Amino acid sequence: MNSIQTIILAIVEGLTEFLPISSTGHLIITSSFMGIEKDEFTKLFEVAVQLGAILAVVVLYWKKFFDFSRWQFYVKLIIGVIPAIILGFLLSKKIDELLESPLTVAISLLVGGVILLFVDNLFSKPIIEHESQIKAPRAFIIGIWQCLAMIPGVSRSGASIVGGMQQKLTRKLAAEFSFFLAVPTMFAATGYKLYKAYKDNPDLLHNHANIHALLLGNIVAFVIAMIAIKFFIGFLQKHGFKLFGYYRIVAGIVLLLLIWKGVIQ
Repeated sequence: MNSIQTIILAIVEGLTEFLPISSTGHLIITSSFMGIEKDEFTKLFEVAVQLGAILAVVVLYWKKFFDFSRWQFYVKLIIGVIPAIILGFLLSKKIDELLESPLTVAISLLVGGVILLFVDNLFSKPIIEHESQIKAPRAFIIGIWQCLAMIPGVSRSGASIVGGMQQKLTRKLAAEFSFFLAVPTMFAATGYKLYKAYKDNPDLLHNHANIHALLLGNIVAFVIAMIAIKFFIGFLQKHGFKLFGYYRIVAGIVLLLLIWKGVIQ
């Protein structure tokens, strides 16, 4: 993976991680276009570059993350991430197989797009407007919704935001809680992936070019994610999910056509 490919993938990660359009799906599509999707380091990079996006959330919401007097906040995040940790560990091999399937991404984009067209009307009467009102059972259920994103193309943020709205959170709060929940979820996923890479193929992390790519990619992803998060919250409050739904449907159809024509294998 060269520097240009690194920057492109990092920009895609930063733009899509917190939008309900599937960062994993877009990374798979982008790496396929560049012909590096089968490379072992590319697979590692697509997970490890999430660290930059995680840092963007922590920086933007630093008062929330570093207010140690409100221990309930941390408890809710731990409870919310439990389903993803358990299922991620149990289904690790199956998830890795799905990550190599553009067809799975295309179908998930289409189905998720259709769902997003109706989300605003389905959950139009929220009663929870502040994070302190989210109780542990609701956090756990949102965490279960988040597990749908183990299917490439579903979107972690999209699944957890819809889960939050189903649990009566406002759109803004559902999006913010999705961001908060991303921190332990993505940190655990990235840490596990790096551990497996070091254990199974230590040369990947002993290569200076690979370390440079990881550093560069995370810096770019951090900057782009900061911008994307600020944009998304404002846009979501004003316009809802329909535009993202239409985008997913178009992207899914285009991807299916590319697969059918053999452009993407």
